[in-house]
Amino acid sequence: MDLAVVDLSRLQFALTALYHFLFVPLTLGLSFMLVIMESIYVMTRRPIWRTITRFWGTIFGINFVLGVATGLTMEFQFGMNWSYYSHYVGDIFGAPLAIEGLMAFFLEATFVGLMFFGWDKLKPHAHLFVTFMVALGTNLSALWILIANGWMQNPVGAAFNPDTMRMEITDFMAVIFNPVAQAKFVHTVSAGYVCAAVVVLGISAFYLLKGKHKGFAKRSMTVAAAFGLLSSLSVVVLGDESGYALTDNQKMKLAALEAMWRTEPAPAGLTLFGLPNLDDRHTHYEIKVPYALGLISTRSLDKPVVGILELVAVAEDRIERGVVAYDALEKVKADPTDMAARGQFETVRNDLGYGLLLKRYVEDPRLATPDQVKLAAWSTVPNVPLMFWVFRFMAGIGFLMIGLFATAFVLCTLRKHETKWFLRLAVLAIPLPWIAIESGWILAEVGRQPWAVEGVLPTFLGASSLTTTHLWTTIVCFTLLYGALAVVEVGLILRAVKKGPFAEQEALEEDARTEGEPAVA
Repeated sequence: MDLAVVDLSRLQFALTALYHFLFVPLTLGLSFMLVIMESIYVMTRRPIWRTITRFWGTIFGINFVLGVATGLTMEFQFGMNWSYYSHYVGDIFGAPLAIEGLMAFFLEATFVGLMFFGWDKLKPHAHLFVTFMVALGTNLSALWILIANGWMQNPVGAAFNPDTMRMEITDFMAVIFNPVAQAKFVHTVSAGYVCAAVVVLGISAFYLLKGKHKGFAKRSMTVAAAFGLLSSLSVVVLGDESGYALTDNQKMKLAALEAMWRTEPAPAGLTLFGLPNLDDRHTHYEIKVPYALGLISTRSLDKPVVGILELVAVAEDRIERGVVAYDALEKVKADPTDMAARGQFETVRNDLGYGLLLKRYVEDPRLATPDQVKLAAWSTVPNVPLMFWVFRFMAGIGFLMIGLFATAFVLCTLRKHETKWFLRLAVLAIPLPWIAIESGWILAEVGRQPWAVEGVLPTFLGASSLTTTHLWTTIVCFTLLYGALAVVEVGLILRAVKKGPFAEQEALEEDARTEGEPAVA
């Protein structure tokens, strides 16, 4: 496999995924904020809450359409750019994606039209039910996609079949209740809720700064403050749960994001600041919080957190056993009736993926030199400086969001919605959730490298047999197309904000005045 093709395939998928993930969090969060706003309307029957729900529903609709359009591209890339990956693990990975389409996407598609066009045709309680079903479908969609992604991070409930040379499901319930997938889902969804709350808070603050639509803005800000405070607190708590899941299932990712080169005696400290150095494999100028990492990752004070050097040594042993598994598998391919080879394979089958890492350096892993085994073992270490700093950007923004919404909640409780310094801060904070969310996605996916499926299939073996010309052409085309869509998205949202929440009523009033005027010759 041409590694340039692999790198370009990864770049293309990364660009598509990161771009798609600009829309997903806002959709997840706004959907349930609409349920809250419309519930208040149904309970109070005050027209202002209907206006509030319809305005934020317009923002949701613009974002929803662009999210669907960019998400479909990702589905096609699995077959086009990652064909061997799809062949090797498609039986497992494809099942959650199929269920997502049949259950969640169809649910959204069924009710989203009723939500937008059924305001004057459905009773208030019926329309609220429709809005809730859209929100449920949106979040179920995220659940099944993250179950698929979680399986890539922690491939449970599946096994390699030497007869078909593919991974196959052995326990679908284990795939569904994968602890990594569950931790990723609740953390990701909570981050989406924070994103939506910041957008509602920021746009409401913009209206108050301009002295426009004050009743609308104050009510929207109050909902955003309460919803955002709960969501931002849950992001931090559930992020802690993700750290605990890493300790059991992705030790190398945890060691890399902490730049922990050597195992620390329990309880390990959490590094606030440091300068990871790849040359001497040491993190300089460390500032640590004692005990914090041990408590987060092991829930104890007496269990160590394993360092990178020790994990590389473990990987080296697994690669050597993987070579034995590869040799046994080759014998089974040559003679399916060779029971001795099958028995040998069964004893080391879990290390086959580590043996495949050697294919980056030698055609036949059985011919690998000790130096190539060491290279393959060190390839299991992701980009440590990138992981270290991306995690700290994400976590830092997370704590800033708690401070932002705590302040907003206090000001709204005291009815001091028009505090100028805070309004400016709320507008400036609008981009921060996206920076944190994209950082989290980079952390999850870069931290998994060099694996397409952790411990099972190296990324470089999963790519299709394309050319660099094909890939550069599609990357350029996608970039231009997505750039145009981004301009459309931002333009439509800014236009909706400029028109304001009462544009429809004002238009109806203008039409009524025009109809009531006498004709002039």
